[in-house]
Order: sequence, then structure tokens, then C-alpha cells
Amino acid sequence: MAYNFLELVNQVNRRFNEVELTSASFATAKGFYGSAKDSVNAAIRDVTQSHFEWTFNHANKEETLVAGTTRYAIPDSTSSIDYNSFRIKKDDALGNATTKLNVLTYEEYLKRFVDQEYTTDTGTRGLPLYVIQAPSEEYLVSPAPDQAYTLVFEYYTIPTDLSLYSDVPTIPERFKHVIIDGAMYHAYMFRGNEQSAAISKQKFDEGIKRMRTILINRYTYMSSSYITPSGSNISGPRLI
Repeated sequence: MAYNFLELVNQVNRRFNEVELTSASFATAKGFYGSAKDSVNAAIRDVTQSHFEWTFNHANKEETLVAGTTRYAIPDSTSSIDYNSFRIKKDDALGNATTKLNVLTYEEYLKRFVDQEYTTDTGTRGLPLYVIQAPSEEYLVSPAPDQAYTLVFEYYTIPTDLSLYSDVPTIPERFKHVIIDGAMYHAYMFRGNEQSAAISKQKFDEGIKRMRTILINRYTYMSSSYITPSGSNISGPRLI
């Protein structure tokens, strides 16, 4: 079976003993079938909004900087940005090496560098060394660029709702059952069956917890070089 919007909706239909949709009838589905489509999208939204940095929503962004321009809009549908990932990409034509940008607070930027937004002195421009998270839907670089450098950073997206029957969720197929449990919760609520909805909601929440354990929780180990009073060197992995 294909892992797409149509199959997810039909799994909900089968559990309710409803006739399955086809690729031809999918777009015009109404009534309960339209609700089943809404339920699948609602379940996907619930999953993606339960954590801002799901690995399957990770993305890279390349931005061509404009000489003299400090402020840039963040990508549409951004859930969070990894400000520690900002770097200027090596460009032999421009004569710059790859440079990682240091993170600067907005308050510190205002104290030290904000004049770059107003000055006409091109001598203050150069290769950006800092990135700043603005309180608006923007990020800033400093110094203001003197050339069209390529900026690269990593961020996490909020996926758009599925629409076409062939649309595929960003959530990996191995977690399809979690989407279905969430969709069943919303579908039962549509039909007013609160008892069955509660059971599906519990399964859905447990599925999201397992997803977090598999995809999000990471353990870092370090070796101890602690010297005991007797002089023995104890070394081994320690959880931090």
C-alpha cells in the first residue's frame, strides 16, 4: 500500500466500516469522508506541534546576502531556527572561506552595532561575523555584508496540510500508526463518540511519547579521568 494521504484516510474509513475513497473520488469527498481528511491533517498537526524540532522536519536554507542589508526574513512555516548553525559558505569568486557566525543577543547588537543600519559609510561593511535573533520574524547579520555572500543555516519547518490524494506526510512511514490513532480520535469526536475518542487519544499520546524517545532523546557520554586516593585511574562512560 502506498503511504500517502489517500491511504491514511482510507485506513480511517475501514475502521469505521465506510466505503474506501479512490484517487478519482478523493478531491470531492464530503460529509464523513471530508471529516476523515480533516482528521488526518489534524493528527499530523498535533504531532508536529508537540515538538518544535522533529528530525523529519529539519531543513537547510541558503540565503544570498545583499550588500549593505542587515535584516532578513525567516523562512515561511518556520517552527524554530538553530542559530548556532549559521555560517558563510566558502566562495572562491568572492575570496572568502567558510566562516561560522557567532550568536549575539539583540540587546548587545543594539549597544554595539545598530548604527550599521543607518550609516552610509560603506567602509563599515565586511564579512559578517555575528548573527542576531530579532524580536520580529527576522534575523540580523553583523557587520553588514559588503558582498553577496552565501549564508547557510539550519531550521525546522511546520509542514503544510496534505491536500492531494498523493501527498506524503513528512512523518516517516514507520509512525503511520500514530497518525491513524490521532485521526481516529478526531473522527470519533466528529461522530460524538467521546468514550472511543478518549481511548484513541490515549494511544495517540503514547505514540507521540515513543516517537520522542526514538527521534529526540539523545544521550551523551564522556570518560572520567578521576584519580582515586589510592592512585587508581577510573575511566568509563558516564551519562551527562
